[in-house]
Amino acid sequence: MILLWGVPGDAPLDAVTAALEARDADFGLLDQRRAAETRVSLTVEMGGALSGTISGPCGDIDVRDVGSVYIRPLETSKAIGTENADDPRLVRGVATDGALVAWADLTQAAVINRPAAMAANNSKPYQLGLIRGYGLAVPDTLVTTDAEAARSFRTRHGDVIYKSVSGVRSIVSRVGEIDEDTFRNVANCPTQFQEYIGGSDIRVHVVGEATFGSEIRSAADDYRYAARVNAGVEMAPIELPESLASACCAMARGMGLYFAGIDFRRTPEGVWYCLEVNPSPGFTYYESATGQPIADAVADLLLDLTRSSN
Repeated sequence: MILLWGVPGDAPLDAVTAALEARDADFGLLDQRRAAETRVSLTVEMGGALSGTISGPCGDIDVRDVGSVYIRPLETSKAIGTENADDPRLVRGVATDGALVAWADLTQAAVINRPAAMAANNSKPYQLGLIRGYGLAVPDTLVTTDAEAARSFRTRHGDVIYKSVSGVRSIVSRVGEIDEDTFRNVANCPTQFQEYIGGSDIRVHVVGEATFGSEIRSAADDYRYAARVNAGVEMAPIELPESLASACCAMARGMGLYFAGIDFRRTPEGVWYCLEVNPSPGFTYYESATGQPIADAVADLLLDLTRSSN
């Protein structure tokens, strides 16, 4: 069987659920909102195999029957709807989610994607090093708390952007000609600066060995927040160069990811710079704009992985 874990109402989870329903697939959904009512009992057998059950509103699931998994969990407090550390629902929910994360890392089932594989996204500089190791170009990057180093970096490149070093979403912004507050503030928090790469934004979704390219055009520095600066966004599917598609698949595979959203900037001269790899992409934003069957590809991959596990 296929197991999904997340919160109904999350667009990617809902899209994959609908695609599996359309295929009359054998799947179950672990509703993270009901984590306090869910129990996970696991045993490590001789040789390291896991056995046990996941029980609750989802019924009783023998983990040995699970062939593939798609996970989209939120922070437990957000899923359950309370940040009160003394709330028994949160205490039980945290324990359940912790057990499920451990299971997702150790299970014999194929997981899209294992938490351990997704962890590289928690450090953007570390992830950039991995990307460079797969032969892809990346922007010149500086992570610093030194205001003078940041000024020198801007002087060298002329046009730079800054963003968070962590996996927490931040708004990518360009450093203005006179932006002394930005430089002074780096003393309070390590900040990632990158040379600004002009050109078109490209999102590549890798699903197994399939790739889907989307070209995004916007006057905003960060097209995800174009509305904040009254800018428009245009998006269309594109055919990727075969060498780039192969490189994206190889990188995702090497990072232990069955599914990834990879962001590029393509310069007017045709140079492709890889900016980052999202191991849990919100693909429905791109799917709805381009008509690409990404949810179908994820559902088919889950079915293929389940069949190969039997």
